[in-house]
Amino acid sequence: MLNEYTTGFYKDLDSLGVSSAIINQSKDYGKIVADHVLAWADKDNYKQSRSFTKFTITDNPAEWKPTPPAYMEGIEPHWREIRTMVLDSANQYLPAPPPAFDTNKNSTFFTLTEEVYKAVKEGTQEEKEIASFWDCNPYVMNQQGHLMFATKKITPGGHWMGIAGIASRTAGHDLAKTIHTATFVSIGLFDAFIACWDEKYRSNLIRPETVINEFIDEEWIPLLQTPPFPEHTSGHSVASTTSARVLTALMGENFAYKDDVEVKYGLPARSYKSFNEAAEEASISRLYGGIHYMPAITEGIKQGTSVGNYVVAKLKANKL
Repeated sequence: MLNEYTTGFYKDLDSLGVSSAIINQSKDYGKIVADHVLAWADKDNYKQSRSFTKFTITDNPAEWKPTPPAYMEGIEPHWREIRTMVLDSANQYLPAPPPAFDTNKNSTFFTLTEEVYKAVKEGTQEEKEIASFWDCNPYVMNQQGHLMFATKKITPGGHWMGIAGIASRTAGHDLAKTIHTATFVSIGLFDAFIACWDEKYRSNLIRPETVINEFIDEEWIPLLQTPPFPEHTSGHSVASTTSARVLTALMGENFAYKDDVEVKYGLPARSYKSFNEAAEEASISRLYGGIHYMPAITEGIKQGTSVGNYVVAKLKANKL
């Protein structure tokens, strides 16, 4: 069924002298392409993964446990089994594992945990604003007495798709170039999250909030709500760096833009001199927000760089 937009679009084509025969042939061809894509997508293992076993919580003190306020179960433990679009496999670019869990105050792990604790306790106003801007938690749980409800916001992937749209408008792209950019970024995001989730449920590392509350300060809460899945690597770091590498390849190293994606959620726009600058800020925001140890960020950036560069090389090699 045609909506108001498509009806107007076809009227515009007609006014430009495009014959009804060409329009109908194009629509028929578009349906063939769409059917082919949908048939291919149908075999990505998503439907099957809906019935896979749920994630099991163990007594191992090093492993991830649900966090407040909702104590939700681990989200998408089988996401690594979704078919990738460009990567050879989910584990093509394995990050270094996180430091070993150790509550000895002189250990590397405990030092990293204290770093997260201090980042929130001693955070500057600018750092708090950065953390909030890149929160991108699509399902924040709110508790008022016995009432609990969710506030829905944009996802990390949705934020970067918004940036892709801003970049296309800033560059003055036509429809074809805009679609080209959106396609590259969305493919990069798709594979980035699969690669990241592969490591998350391999290392299955406990979140800072759990460790800090048990061993440092039981009253401490992170600035951002801890997402319901294991810690390493940082999804924001992998997805943001992947997107930045893709957009940089398409638009150049020093592409300045204003990101107003979060304005509708009450956050002021922020300006960046490049996509890489934005990705670096998005990555470190997870430390400022108190939800990631630093290795999750640094290794996530490395993983995202590899995924992004590979996606660009593959798509360009296939002349997409």
